[in-house]
Amino acid sequence: MHKITNDAGVTPTPMPARATRYLYLVRHGEASADESDLTENGRRQAVLLGERLRDSPLSAIHHGPLPRAERTARLVRDQLAQPQCELSPSDAAGDYIPYVPDERELPPASAAAMLERLAGFPAEERGRGPELARSALARFTGPVKGDEPVHELLVTHNFLVGWLVRDALDAPPWRWMGLNHCNAALTVIRYSPERPSSVLLYNDMGHLPAALRWTGFPAGPHF
Repeated sequence: MHKITNDAGVTPTPMPARATRYLYLVRHGEASADESDLTENGRRQAVLLGERLRDSPLSAIHHGPLPRAERTARLVRDQLAQPQCELSPSDAAGDYIPYVPDERELPPASAAAMLERLAGFPAEERGRGPELARSALARFTGPVKGDEPVHELLVTHNFLVGWLVRDALDAPPWRWMGLNHCNAALTVIRYSPERPSSVLLYNDMGHLPAALRWTGFPAGPHF
């Protein structure tokens, strides 16, 4: 048997196999006023989401470091048919501003109001945010190594859900703003080898009763 070589006579290194990643994105359940836990509604939201995902082929559950994200992740896991699914905390899944745009990037009619809103967030969330957002893209997006599809759940916060959806749609960086996600709603993104990423589901609240369907950004009707 002859080895296959390139023009330089070197045997090429085989490319590692890549498989499809299904990323399930969830915003934490409704938080208590001091954000140290979930409200009763928030716990109910998380349980209902877990029941919806009961038979999903999840291999890992990632969550942000804050209590409301960790509590949601645990309540979801407790409802799964395979509750031994590992919980993995990650700073990249935390609550932060993923991108601070320049005024020239924004629609002129709303630029001032959008920038004023961002300026009201803590400096740490704005300062560390872009670095963490890059880490989130590197850690949670794109196809995975191997031959079999992987299904992962990421329990995080509204802004990061918007950032990852924006990236999947190849939208401008500032467009994470305005993508509002309900507590414990479900978004699913598919990352297939050699194909554009696909948003299969966005902000789906089918598992929640009408009284628990609300984004909170801004106050408005429950859809």
